[in-house]
Amino acid sequence: MSQKQTDEGGKGNQRALVSVVLNILNEERNIRDLLDSLVTQEGPVEIVVVDAGSCDRTVEYVREYAKQYDFVRLFHHPGTRGESTNFGVGQAKGEVICFIGGDCIANPFWLHQMRNGLESTDIVAGRTINIGYHAFEDLERVELYRRGHDISYPSCNMGYRLKVIEEVKGFDPWFITAEDIDLNLRAVDSGFRIGYNDKMVVYHRTRGSVRSFIKQAFWNGYGRKQLTIKHGKLWESYDPRKMFDMNLSFWALFRLTFALLGYGYGKLFAGRSGDGKERSPGCHQ
Repeated sequence: MSQKQTDEGGKGNQRALVSVVLNILNEERNIRDLLDSLVTQEGPVEIVVVDAGSCDRTVEYVREYAKQYDFVRLFHHPGTRGESTNFGVGQAKGEVICFIGGDCIANPFWLHQMRNGLESTDIVAGRTINIGYHAFEDLERVELYRRGHDISYPSCNMGYRLKVIEEVKGFDPWFITAEDIDLNLRAVDSGFRIGYNDKMVVYHRTRGSVRSFIKQAFWNGYGRKQLTIKHGKLWESYDPRKMFDMNLSFWALFRLTFALLGYGYGKLFAGRSGDGKERSPGCHQ
């Protein structure tokens, strides 16, 4: 199935091609729901899927979509999340690059609202709604600010003009997590603004088990430590009122405990030089 170029508002102004870059690893449970939500988005669009070494049926499912839709393209490039995503950006043909997680589902008007947001800014973040176990749904992210911008919006719902990614030279492959925060930080330092469009909606599945929840919290803490190693102390960039006004439920404190463990582990082992290890295939995690 091919996708026609369409004109906006009948005025003969061709919409910019949007490249949706997916960096995925062992998402057989989620990938078809995600691709179903993407292939019907407002065009023109291409979907660049980078598999980072899946050992389940993820690649098999993506190939089925690539056969049916000529704007779905599949690549294989293992590595850290930043490294694999940079590879995908390098394959993209669009003037706009956007990211969504392999465990997400896009609202039908996601790309339409992203285009609206990018009319007034070079970076736009959308509203991410957690779905899954109710206790995990209610957990709020820990916001981090730089020059008045929230740089902690997750990359599972972000759009960038290509010039932004080119100027800051993409994601830093050294990061295990927080590579998206690092990218936003460097973009803001380069003078770009991050806008927000609450109509640009993505539904994100929360972790399905306590074990995976712990791993996520631990490595998120590790990633925050990597940020301080690279950029210096960032504690003044957090809003303490929001941190302590958060709902400190059992699960919030549980997450904080393992995030602090990850932060401490990063302090011991996340040296700026020589870390850069590849992300292991999910079947070995």
